[in-house]
Amino acid sequence: MKKRRFLPRFFMYAFLVIVCIGSIFPFYWMLSSATNYSVDIIKGRYMFGTAFIHNFKTLLKNVNITGAFWNSLRNTLVGTTVSLFICSLAGYGFQVYRDKNKDLVMVPFASIVVPLFKMFSTFKLLDTTAGFILPSISTAFLIFFFRQNSMSFPMEIVQAARVDGLSEFNIYLKIYVPVMLPTFAAAGIVTFMNNWNNYLWPLIIMRTQDSQTMPLLLASMTAGYTTDYGALMLAVSICTLPTILLFITQQKHFISGVIGSVK
Repeated sequence: MKKRRFLPRFFMYAFLVIVCIGSIFPFYWMLSSATNYSVDIIKGRYMFGTAFIHNFKTLLKNVNITGAFWNSLRNTLVGTTVSLFICSLAGYGFQVYRDKNKDLVMVPFASIVVPLFKMFSTFKLLDTTAGFILPSISTAFLIFFFRQNSMSFPMEIVQAARVDGLSEFNIYLKIYVPVMLPTFAAAGIVTFMNNWNNYLWPLIIMRTQDSQTMPLLLASMTAGYTTDYGALMLAVSICTLPTILLFITQQKHFISGVIGSVK
């Protein structure tokens, strides 16, 4: 009996170890490549090297990494904050207020890129933070995510607050938001990653090097005849650092928020 139980458990743990190694290896290769010369990376070197300082100096010399990082961080933080506020209000409203038209399908973003560009160009919003965040402050996924979580929100609290004379916005701000903090954390991580990794819209609207974001910077580093893979992998490592830190610090709230969305 013990032997029969041991074999399935052994294969299960062996499978999990293989999956874990497969998931971690790309990050290891990225970090090790950031410390190697480009020629060593092309040869397939996987061990850590001594070229980190050289790659860092090359990165500072050839591209505006600090400016691109700041542009991405500023646009992402502002966009995430505004998007969480707008989408959480919409999700709360969809659940609290009943309307037969609330489930209409939203228009895909790719189909409105051209008219959006013309409109933003007319209002002189190109190369601006407002131009970056406005198209993404309301997304169907995020509104649906908040709505699903709001289904578990006790409506008796809302009705009691209304009886006590609390306004609808104060109900949202003082009751809904504190109760739904795990949902906000999970939605914040997803929105932060989407805004940070956004490439299509910044490619269209950010036309100068001073307004470049990190994804645009990484794309420009591979556009020449030769690519310095050491500097490129260092830039990729810097680009992934904020999302990794955010997920590590907020993973507990992220898991509880995602679980709450499927109740």
